[in-house]
Amino acid sequence: MKVKQLATIGILCALAMILNLFAFIPLVPTVSWLTYDPKDIVIVIGGFIYGPMTAFLMSGICSVLEIMIKGGSIIDVIMNMISTCSFACVAATIYKHQHTKKGAMIGLLAGVVLTVINMTIWNYIVTPIYYGMPREAIVALLLPGIIPFNLLKAGLNAGITLFLYKSIVTILRQTHFVEDTHQTSQKNMSLALIGLFITISMICIILAIQNII
Repeated sequence: MKVKQLATIGILCALAMILNLFAFIPLVPTVSWLTYDPKDIVIVIGGFIYGPMTAFLMSGICSVLEIMIKGGSIIDVIMNMISTCSFACVAATIYKHQHTKKGAMIGLLAGVVLTVINMTIWNYIVTPIYYGMPREAIVALLLPGIIPFNLLKAGLNAGITLFLYKSIVTILRQTHFVEDTHQTSQKNMSLALIGLFITISMICIILAIQNII
């Protein structure tokens, strides 16, 4: 791994951890202990730039740093990595093999779907142990709480990723951390507009669930 790539990954991890400081917003009232974490946006962008193994590496680094800063256990690290890798590694893998606007969108959609499926399964397994709750109580929360939370979280991250990807990569290119691939501005602008639409839609749904609008 090149020194420039290591430096870029370090910068992205630092940015991801700054965003992680804002991981205190509950999305669904019925599972208020689950809060939105925006660090996956930066991790999937790292995966888009350098590939799925970079997304995996960033996921591990950020998960360990998070429990060092906020506290937690090995279970928190594992659940964090499962959630992040389900989204970021899957999206980056598809984008690596289909390096187009369509590939990015398919990758992020697949990441959203896999996140919902995996976190439903792992919350069913781990949450009763972690919180000392009967498993029947978790089953009762799957449909009204856990599944919608992960769908909204991953959907919001996917939208923001599409919206910000061009801007972040442009900055990294201008500072010579990332090589210029000569992508057209029209293609990037269309991705940003799609991302903005998805982001606004997710925010409106979240506000409606919170009875704010």
